[in-house]
Amino acid sequence: MSDVPFGFGLPDRDPERRGEGGNPAGDPFGLGALFGGIAGGGSPEDLLGKMPLFAELQKLMSWSGGPVNWDLARQGAISQLAAGHQPSSDAERTAVAESLRLADLWLDQVTELPSGIERTAAWSRVEWVEQTLPAWGALIDPLAEKVVAAMTSALPQEAAMSFGPVAGIMGRMGGLMFGAQVGQALGKLADEVVTSTDVGLPLAPAGTGVLVPQNVAAFAAGLDRPADEIRLFLALREAASQRLFAHVPWLRQQLQDAVHAYARGITIDREAIERGITEAMSGMEGGIDPSNPESIQQLLGSGVLEPEETPEQQMALRRLETLLALVEGWVDTVVAEAAKDRLPGHSALAETMRRRRASGGPAEQTFATLVGLELRPRRLRDAATVWAAMGQSHGSADRDRLWSHPDLLPTSDDLDEPLDFVARQGMDDELRALTADDAEQPAQPQTPEDDEGQQPG
Repeated sequence: MSDVPFGFGLPDRDPERRGEGGNPAGDPFGLGALFGGIAGGGSPEDLLGKMPLFAELQKLMSWSGGPVNWDLARQGAISQLAAGHQPSSDAERTAVAESLRLADLWLDQVTELPSGIERTAAWSRVEWVEQTLPAWGALIDPLAEKVVAAMTSALPQEAAMSFGPVAGIMGRMGGLMFGAQVGQALGKLADEVVTSTDVGLPLAPAGTGVLVPQNVAAFAAGLDRPADEIRLFLALREAASQRLFAHVPWLRQQLQDAVHAYARGITIDREAIERGITEAMSGMEGGIDPSNPESIQQLLGSGVLEPEETPEQQMALRRLETLLALVEGWVDTVVAEAAKDRLPGHSALAETMRRRRASGGPAEQTFATLVGLELRPRRLRDAATVWAAMGQSHGSADRDRLWSHPDLLPTSDDLDEPLDFVARQGMDDELRALTADDAEQPAQPQTPEDDEGQQPG
């Protein structure tokens, strides 16, 4: 998948790959690209000039709806999709509805979690952008707000008094440029997602099962399987994900909380801000000029965000990776059980999905560019091992019972030794059974001899 620069994540942690399409080491959160234009470089005005729809710069700079200009994001994403946009047909909507209904019937036989789909939809790429914006806002706004707030709060008090407009310009430019960058990212994602849960989170309105027919067809290109079989395989994945998120009410919030916990650790190099202010006050080249957004752009792209992660951020990333892996592993497991005797090409399709993830699918790119998380393929395999072994050893009911509370789920350490975790579940079950037997054992009545033995001598 092509790079999706949301502009928040750390650079590629592999030094050999830095500079090869990734963020430079001195620009850890991608803000050089964010405030310097799209990947090809250029000023904010250059970026806007590439999109005639956004010629009214003054109007865009007056955005006051939050840290991300979502109007700009929506327009930017849709403008990218205009050339190849294909509205969904009635036949495609019917085929999607039938596939999702059949998928739910099959899943009823392999999981205790009931259906999470109340309605079905066949979205075009443009509809995917428009319908998922509320979910993206809940995920991204706190990140963007933290970045902008950290920048403005880093201004020294004496400088803020002299350069008061700087904070306002930073905020407006943040909304503008985050909007442009997020719009570009969503436009690229819309070219690739096949369902509403393809990024690892449910993005559709609650109870809505979705396929994107144009992208399903692109996914199927080159695969030697019938189109209806491929569509049904993807419908199984969507229906399984919908069950999980519909009936594990804390899951979505825990995933978002992990992203936002990472955001709370974002820090600013105050010395770099102070140097820019001081140089501006001294008339030196490279200082901040409140009347010149270009100077602010250059400062924001100069590495003022600290690249080091705090221990709290590392814990948040570890928790996020574990949750995403557990969701993906559970979906893989129940889909395999539902499809193994019904879809002849299931194994080949499952392998295609694994290769897609390994090469950077929508979920991998989304979280890599938001928070610098690299979803390790091994971690996904370990999670799938846990769920498959739990089902084989203890049955689907005990397997799915682990979702009843976050404390019951395997931890990152548990995934290092997945079969040991499954074995411990068996011992825990035996202990609970013994405890229950002891509680149900009737008390033995006292005999007269017992009473006599208790009399004082």
